[in-house]
Amino acid sequence: MWFVNLIGRIAINIYDNIVDVLCFTGNFVLSIFSFPLYFSKIKKEIISIGFYSLPIVAFTSLFAGMVLALQIYSGFNGMSAETAVPAIIVVAIVRELGPVFAGLMVAGRIGASICAEIGTMKVSEQIDALKILGINPIKYLVAPKVIASMIAMPLLVIIANIVGIFGGFLVGVGKLGFNPVNHISTTFDFLEFNGIMLGLTKAFVFGIIISIIGSYQGIKTTNGAEGVGRATTNAVVLSSILILIFNYILTELFFING
Repeated sequence: MWFVNLIGRIAINIYDNIVDVLCFTGNFVLSIFSFPLYFSKIKKEIISIGFYSLPIVAFTSLFAGMVLALQIYSGFNGMSAETAVPAIIVVAIVRELGPVFAGLMVAGRIGASICAEIGTMKVSEQIDALKILGINPIKYLVAPKVIASMIAMPLLVIIANIVGIFGGFLVGVGKLGFNPVNHISTTFDFLEFNGIMLGLTKAFVFGIIISIIGSYQGIKTTNGAEGVGRATTNAVVLSSILILIFNYILTELFFING
């Protein structure tokens, strides 16, 4: 019976957490439809999430495109590799690797930062002070971060796609000896609107996941500095898992509709 009890406790705990996150998300949605809107904080968060995440996202995407070109060439060598390499690179990066790599990098950087910031405020009772002053903590702290994430993530993914495709171009032309004109022509031939929209939709959803989970874990932080560290770890892990889960769900939805 101990095993049945354990499974029951885990199921109840998961259910409670899902309900809490949904209620937390609902409070955020309600907060953005009431004044005031803290535009200065949104602008600041866009710079923090978007601009300062740009180097790590671009660096990751560049080498993802480069190694992808080598792997594709290795698999398609002798089978019209000059056409297969740019075609598969543009499809894989725009639909999958660009959004997923950008999401995971931002989850590690921004998800942890959001959770640590709000968690520190929670354990130091600054959030309670905001409530005493009549300021809604979700509207003041969470809403600007979520809105900024929804704006910044698609922009980051666009740049990640460009840099990743360029990385594949560098390897294809510089190392594998492909014709640059043919490489570029094939890339544009396989660059589809549906693929671009799928990648941007994923980026939008990933931005919501990262900021909501980071904020939720921060708001629920307890037990001082130790609790902040534990909540930060949970935020990064949960965000990464949900990014991979929703990546499949969104791909499946687009695949069915497409």
